[in-house]
Amino acid sequence: MGFATHLGPWLLGTVKNTTGTTAGTIQNTGTTQVTQTGTMTVNTTTATTFAVIPAGAQITNIFCDITTAFSGTTGNTITIQTAGGTTLATVGGATTTPLAIGRATTTLSGTNMATILNVGTTDLILQVIYACAGTASGGAAQITVQYAVKDSSGNSAPPANQQ
Repeated sequence: MGFATHLGPWLLGTVKNTTGTTAGTIQNTGTTQVTQTGTMTVNTTTATTFAVIPAGAQITNIFCDITTAFSGTTGNTITIQTAGGTTLATVGGATTTPLAIGRATTTLSGTNMATILNVGTTDLILQVIYACAGTASGGAAQITVQYAVKDSSGNSAPPANQQ
């Protein structure tokens, strides 16, 4: 099996246009969800690029799968941010508990909802940083961003005059 690229969005469903009010006659097409994954370690203490999201996409989730526990003594924090330094999600925080192996819950930043709903008219570079207030040891993770592919202006379907 190979890899392929496509200039999304892919519209999937069986009814492209609404012609009535009952199921089977109402538009049911939508965009596909895709992911990009990057790795990081306890040594990722400066902003490191792990994904580039295409223009217009909508970020739907960010996962952090910890494969080796992060054993910083205090304040274990993984920050997912844009290349411009805008925080989109964090894992951990002001805690003395190490970040244990498993899927860690990310908190998407509500203050940056506009970027999450539409990454903008140019591709968005995503970076990850690990920090702790104490001595850091161990630690590795995979960061996965899930997003809906849209066109570069954020549309998930062509305008009516182009259908």
